[in-house]
Amino acid sequence: MKVHNVELTISAVKPEQYPNNGFPEIALVGRSNVGKSSLINTLIDRRSYARTSGQPGKTQTLNFYKVEEKMYLVDVPGYGYAKVSKKEREKWGRMIETYLTQRPNLKGVISLIDARHEPTELDLQMLEFLHYYQLPVLAVGTKIDKVPRSKWNKVASNALRKTDFLNSDNYVLFSAVSKIGKDSVWDWIDQMIEKD
Repeated sequence: MKVHNVELTISAVKPEQYPNNGFPEIALVGRSNVGKSSLINTLIDRRSYARTSGQPGKTQTLNFYKVEEKMYLVDVPGYGYAKVSKKEREKWGRMIETYLTQRPNLKGVISLIDARHEPTELDLQMLEFLHYYQLPVLAVGTKIDKVPRSKWNKVASNALRKTDFLNSDNYVLFSAVSKIGKDSVWDWIDQMIEKD
């Protein structure tokens, strides 16, 4: 998709704040600092529209980015950030779980995993959670530009081996630097939002 119009519609923390225009939504989940904002910026062809931060745990709301007056990309707070209090983490957890399990507009979830490492326990828990709720998932291995090209196949096969439901159709290697994987991610998004 060629993106001309994008707008941060709302940063929500509860269902009554979600947009109510019925547009399909694709959520992005992943550990803090895995590159969600960088992926969003690459998808919408903006350098720094979604705020990237060197400070993990910065996104504390569900950020709804309206794209081309037809869909939303929803940036979900990152998980696994230790410096946030347990109480705060539980609050985020409830907010994220409510959105992922009760939002009828949600058509699919992009789960970001740092390609430089094998999926963590938290990554696998998130993937299992999404699978349990039968949400369509695209796993995206981020920061692949930091991995030698000769190891890309190994990175992908290691990630796929860790789960029993991911396969090469729903796993993409991505780089915000070289834009590798951008078209594949958009192809998947288009398939999800055109269902029904």
